[in-house]
Amino acid sequence: MRDRYATLRHLETLDPKADHQEIHRISSDSEFPWDYGRGLEVAIWRTCCVPAISDVLDGSGEFALRAQKRYDDTRILLGELVRGGYDSPRGHQAIRQINQAHRRFDIANEDMLYVLSTFIFEPVRWIDRWAWRRTSETERLAAFYFFTGVGKRMNIRELPTDYDSFEQFNREYERARFQRAASNHRVGTNILSLYASWYRRPVSDLVAATLPCRLDAPALDALGMSAPPRWVRAVHRAGLRGHAGAERVAPRLMARLMTRPTARTYPGYPHGYDLADIGPQRTVPPVRQQPTARVDSLKD
Repeated sequence: MRDRYATLRHLETLDPKADHQEIHRISSDSEFPWDYGRGLEVAIWRTCCVPAISDVLDGSGEFALRAQKRYDDTRILLGELVRGGYDSPRGHQAIRQINQAHRRFDIANEDMLYVLSTFIFEPVRWIDRWAWRRTSETERLAAFYFFTGVGKRMNIRELPTDYDSFEQFNREYERARFQRAASNHRVGTNILSLYASWYRRPVSDLVAATLPCRLDAPALDALGMSAPPRWVRAVHRAGLRGHAGAERVAPRLMARLMTRPTARTYPGYPHGYDLADIGPQRTVPPVRQQPTARVDSLKD
């Protein structure tokens, strides 16, 4: 049987600050490829719980008109940064594409800082709760140093200098900024539909029912979504616990069974695409759905 902890022992010999790019690449791509992806999906979803952020996403029309491409672009650009390093030629290009996409909008620095924080903490939280083993301190610190390095290159200001203070910012920001809004609900339900669309019926119906289990009560409330019933949560929990057990004893088999296309809107990925083309289409007109529903009625 494969020694499932050999890679962890190797990672523990590395320095989480000096070697953070190597550690994060191995941890996300080799140790937790499926679980890390689910954590990123939660991260994207949670950003929609903030009206100032969801209003930008809603107004851009990206999630309403081409949610799959928006998701694919995020995964591709992040993948370029992780695999090649953010200071590699393709890493530099990916950062330019990210900055170009954000330049179209007036986004507050604090909101950018929060979005960045979700890419650190949501995968860690998911893995610690649902994966075949918990993250190590080395992996957590490496994720922190990796994304703060990305943040510097995105010109995000006031980046915290340590893991704990950044996580405290993440928690306090959510407590202050998670609020119901019609734009939250629209973008949040578009994301739910996207995630469920990756499966055929009747599996997609079960996935759509269990997906909200990935969110806590404050997030569900901010998105205007009802809490799933107990039986749905039980199915969700059993499925993820079963996956973790199988991942622990048969990682190669699970990789074959669970691997999904990374980029459905780019046939042949990771080949046959131009990195310069990745990102929102510049010609997308703002999409405002009026009149908006009463926020108090969204959940019911």
